[in-house]
Amino acid sequence: MTPSSVRPIRIMHVVGGMERAGTETWLMHVLRNIDRDAFQMDFVVHTDQPCAFDEEIRDLGSKVIPCLNHANPVAYACNFNRILRRHGPYDVVHSHVHNFSGYILWLARRTGVPMRIAHSHLDTSDFDDASSHVRRLYISLTKRMMRNSATHGLAASEKAAIALFGEDWAADARWQILYCGIDLNPFAEPVDATVVRAELGIAADSFVLGHVGRFMEQKNHGFLIDIAVEVARRESNMRLLLVGDGLLQEEIRQKIVDKGLADYVIMAGVREDVARLMLGAIDVFVFPSLYEGLGLVLIEAQAAGLPCVISDVIPSEADLDGRLISRQPLATSASEWAEVILTLNRHSLNTDKIEYFMKVKRSDFNIASSMSKLVEVYYG
Repeated sequence: MTPSSVRPIRIMHVVGGMERAGTETWLMHVLRNIDRDAFQMDFVVHTDQPCAFDEEIRDLGSKVIPCLNHANPVAYACNFNRILRRHGPYDVVHSHVHNFSGYILWLARRTGVPMRIAHSHLDTSDFDDASSHVRRLYISLTKRMMRNSATHGLAASEKAAIALFGEDWAADARWQILYCGIDLNPFAEPVDATVVRAELGIAADSFVLGHVGRFMEQKNHGFLIDIAVEVARRESNMRLLLVGDGLLQEEIRQKIVDKGLADYVIMAGVREDVARLMLGAIDVFVFPSLYEGLGLVLIEAQAAGLPCVISDVIPSEADLDGRLISRQPLATSASEWAEVILTLNRHSLNTDKIEYFMKVKRSDFNIASSMSKLVEVYYG
């Protein structure tokens, strides 16, 4: 495939669903910015329920195509092959569903798709090692299929590469690191913090902790609530802003009530204006994830100049400026996390936040840099 191809390069992205999460948000940045005359991107999803980005995807000329029954390999194969016949041919199948990508790329190889990309966005190594015997057999099988079927492999970080491609990933020329980038334009917009906080019902003098992420086990919201309890004991003006939704949302909402934090926590739901919230509402970004492939929202927090208290399992590539990042072991108590948080104040930083914005802009985490490298992969 070359830039002189007479028709667009047709790319099938395979994802769980196009919700407002890190991988999906990056894919939307790519779709909005890529030359859509040269590249046609469609999205095969594992749900028939509407997702946050579906309408915009269609408005931009791409398709959202459900492929169901991913828990049933035979039924899934029939659905996948039917999609290829009905909507193909595709030049590229680019799969973002971690271990299951092995099966998808095996199907794509059998049907003659020339470029087959596995993309690792997570570091699940510790959880894979601790999983059940049946789960480990599944992982072993799908990784073997991936090695035999992938023409390329991309990873959000070195840890994400190891998780999917193995400790010796660098010895295989097919595998490479490709950092996902963010759209920096919203972080350059002027924001009136007083207005933003008023909209959220937060007093101007509150000390606001912020978190952005889906309510799922990986994001460790339960521990985040424990941290908030400890901060509130020491700082009565503390508020916790939670952005996102997910399966565990009601469970976390109940824990907030049980811990007596109902008046301290704002559950803002899914938001399109994350940059505005970071610039105008949040004082300290708290990110106690159990695992991450990178943590793209952490790059956004640094672009906003926010001090960040994060778990020490998050890949080091996400640390763009050590002055903003404080890493804490997950084994450390919520009280100790709270003490670290209370020592931080975005206004105590000696450097103007524009410096942090520019550092992200000059990095590989700028969407322009990220997309340029992705296009090189597609052109082969």
